[in-house]
Amino acid sequence: MILQSVIDIAEICARKGVEDIVLSPGSRCAPLTLAFARHPQLRVRTVPDERSAAFIGLGIAQRTGKPVVLVCTSGTAAYNYAPAVAEAFYQNIPLLVLTADRPPEWIDQLDGQTIRQAHIYGGHVKRSFDFPVDTKHADSQWYAARLLNEALNEAVAFPEGPVHVNVPLREPFYPEPDEEFAYSADVKIIEELPSGYGLPAQAWEQLKTELKQYRKVLVVAGQGRRDDALHDEIVRFCRATGAVFITDSISNQQVAGETINYHDVFLGAKHLHTAEALQADLLITFHKSLISKNLKLFLRKQQHLKHWHVQPAGMVADTFQSLTRVIRTTPQDFFAQVGQNGAGLQVSPAFTNAWYELEMQGKAVLERFQENSPFSEFQVCHQVLRNLPQYSLLHLANSMSVRYANLIGVAGLEGVEVFANRGTSGIDGSTSTAVGSALSTDKLVALLSGDMAFLYDRNALWHNYPPQNLRIVVLNNHGGGIFRMIEGPRSQPELRPFFETDQRQTAQKTAEDMGLTYTRVTDLASLKAALSNFFSLSAGPQLLEVETSSLENFAVFEDYRKQVNSSIGL
Repeated sequence: MILQSVIDIAEICARKGVEDIVLSPGSRCAPLTLAFARHPQLRVRTVPDERSAAFIGLGIAQRTGKPVVLVCTSGTAAYNYAPAVAEAFYQNIPLLVLTADRPPEWIDQLDGQTIRQAHIYGGHVKRSFDFPVDTKHADSQWYAARLLNEALNEAVAFPEGPVHVNVPLREPFYPEPDEEFAYSADVKIIEELPSGYGLPAQAWEQLKTELKQYRKVLVVAGQGRRDDALHDEIVRFCRATGAVFITDSISNQQVAGETINYHDVFLGAKHLHTAEALQADLLITFHKSLISKNLKLFLRKQQHLKHWHVQPAGMVADTFQSLTRVIRTTPQDFFAQVGQNGAGLQVSPAFTNAWYELEMQGKAVLERFQENSPFSEFQVCHQVLRNLPQYSLLHLANSMSVRYANLIGVAGLEGVEVFANRGTSGIDGSTSTAVGSALSTDKLVALLSGDMAFLYDRNALWHNYPPQNLRIVVLNNHGGGIFRMIEGPRSQPELRPFFETDQRQTAQKTAEDMGLTYTRVTDLASLKAALSNFFSLSAGPQLLEVETSSLENFAVFEDYRKQVNSSIGL
């Protein structure tokens, strides 16, 4: 007989707003599988590979902002969730991770699929719970329902993140033919209202008073969702004060003419890292990580920089080694408050003008280089990004794909939102995350990926839910080309066999096996021809593979670096 408290896990999830369940087949998790699969209000998908399943769930939650439930069987299945759980933790993505387990007396007793699952994700979950083994007593039933409520409330409380519930289950796992299988009508629900995270009036006055002493102010946006209202408040603040607004592509705040979008280009000129004209005295940041290593290195070299980070709650990183104040409110409220009449702040026009002068130089150098450079990955990325349809979703795999895209930027693309797994910056789940995103929207979802990231995550497509709106571009240089770009490994004799990891595979068989239309190109003319119809929503799932040479990619990128260093300056 399946315990009613286990069946009611699904009912509690449904009543608390969960819509999507991603589970992987198994026997020990059968009671959970049946509870979710039979629930009329839940959308349940089965993905055999737990690592891919977890990233697909992450992709759904990343786009929708709603918690997604993961369900797996006992043993190493739970460990395969770990990369996605860690990524969700650092990206603040709400996941409820349910791992079926043996009862505690059977742990370490050499029973099949039995490992130590309690707290298996360590510090990479917000909280970890152990579901009661037996819930026949009324107090245990109350505890089980309370625990699920606490877990879901914690997953969506700011900052959002993954929460783990380990569920020990005894046999039998399947109901008898005449056994009643119903969800409780009076299941316990605990609602938690969100905090407003407001600052007292005295704190606002203190901030406005302190702002007046600064004359060179940078505002830097980390990784975050597209937010037009927030953007408008920041632009209003910058226009009133002269502060400079810097955006990475994954900040989803890039707008041509309003933000500094080509900093990753012009800060590639290392002599600018100590240029007096660019030195700030106050840095204001919000949201999460940056892609641009050039910007991070530049900010870390600032000698007397004060750094304010705006974040309602949770851990704050001192990324630039200059953090002096954490402001516990929302970024929108902060800029709305301090933006009133500019808060008396007046930034030096020379400082502002220097940044915008370099912005124009960076854009000009990049566009001139792309027009005249030989065929390479850099040019491919430029063509792909410039052909993206309006209001599509762009996923960037880690390694060189995300770096190329950050240099090129998305400032001129109307309504395009950018996603990347920059919490841990691994290559392991990029395709799966894009698949999850595509399953949760009718918009076109494009993934720009390298060959290693794509091949590593081929099981992202091994299921019965091929998204018709998914487009994948694979940059295949037959190895980890990024290591040739990095000064350390490229000078080692072991570069090719041990760092670049020479591989001769293509994506063709994977595309054919998984039902994606496959196109291969090797030159600019065929690329332009392929892109003319590639992003059409009526075309079905497609994969475009662009084969290039790692040596030629390196030569082109080195030429780009030289042009930046020789052409940009104040």
